Amino acid sequence: MENSIINNLSLIQPFNNRSYLSWQFAINHVLSRFSRPVLFITVFLMFTELTKQLHSHRHLTPEQVRDAVAGLTDEAFSAEEKAGFLAALAEKGGAVEESGGFANELRERSIQPCLDAATRAGAILDVCGTGGDHLRTFNISTTVALVASAAGVTVAKHGNRAVTSQSGSADVLEALGIPVDLTPERAAESLQQHRFAFLFAPKFHPAFKHIIPARKLCAERGQRTIFNLLGPLLNPARPSAQLIGVPREELCEPMAKVLKSLGILTGMVVSGRIPNKNAAGGISHLDEFSTLGDNLVAEFGPEKNVTVSTVSPGAFPVQPAALDDLAGSDSRANAEITRRILRGEDRGPRRDAVLLNCAAALYIAGKCPSRSVGWSFAAEVIDSGRAFEKLLELSGK
Repeated sequence: MENSIINNLSLIQPFNNRSYLSWQFAINHVLSRFSRPVLFITVFLMFTELTKQLHSHRHLTPEQVRDAVAGLTDEAFSAEEKAGFLAALAEKGGAVEESGGFANELRERSIQPCLDAATRAGAILDVCGTGGDHLRTFNISTTVALVASAAGVTVAKHGNRAVTSQSGSADVLEALGIPVDLTPERAAESLQQHRFAFLFAPKFHPAFKHIIPARKLCAERGQRTIFNLLGPLLNPARPSAQLIGVPREELCEPMAKVLKSLGILTGMVVSGRIPNKNAAGGISHLDEFSTLGDNLVAEFGPEKNVTVSTVSPGAFPVQPAALDDLAGSDSRANAEITRRILRGEDRGPRRDAVLLNCAAALYIAGKCPSRSVGWSFAAEVIDSGRAFEKLLELSGK
């Protein structure tokens, strides 16, 4: 049976000259001659050939990226084949064009909240880290998102439950009493009425359920994949401004270029340095702005190309601190840390971390003309009680 099908493959032109959809048509033509479909051939043609190409360190074309995403989100393909492809892609090293292509294709498969004209016309902000720094800090970016919303910025916070941390954004928001399971319709309403909505990734990216088994296989093998970095790029609300933290400095500029290619108007990608005598070179990196060391920042604007600079926390009134001062725990403990910051009770290093990151967020959202003004404004939003009032508003209390 299989030999007969292989012989009939002579009807099909070489793989490299055809797109996945063309192959599907040709394969279906061959398989229609037989009494049962033979799925292994489609799998072989799709992932084996692309995986071979990646092993030879050749980048994927836009058409091949489209085909790969079609296969990754198709339940017909095995987790093993998908995992092999993802591992080969990671081993090759990503190109900016590839990452942008994957992000574009996956965003097209997301469920987008239908925003009203006024909300869409204004600035929409997302603040998040990619995770992967393994430093076990509290939920800095989630706290920043709440302060930014209280400052008058519309925040579409896209996130998930914990993967590499003890408490993901969904976990801590849930512990704070803020809804994390909004439908697209309710998310749009919340953005309009409250200037804040949490977009729970699994709810807005249903196709991801076909990728999860392959990601789990890769994780079991200790293999990071492109999806470890794609999450922050896939916000279905299509924000106009975005602050992303990454755990490696070499990711800052490429990630910023991808953000700009996706149509983000103003963006900033940061990796913060933290002294760590146990780390290589004596430095660890935080996927946030660090108050403990210099920060490598790649940023861009509507009429400004990506530029890279170093931002020192010494330019702000930060208090002396160590990594332990930023420590977090589980979602309940982290929720209490956030409450104390928003109530103005915690005025130590954790507050400083929030103010430094919020300064950048307010700046790229166009709320403040500079990061230094953003720091002062964020502090005033907390000290005036508006930040905690926003928490009570969002939690329905």
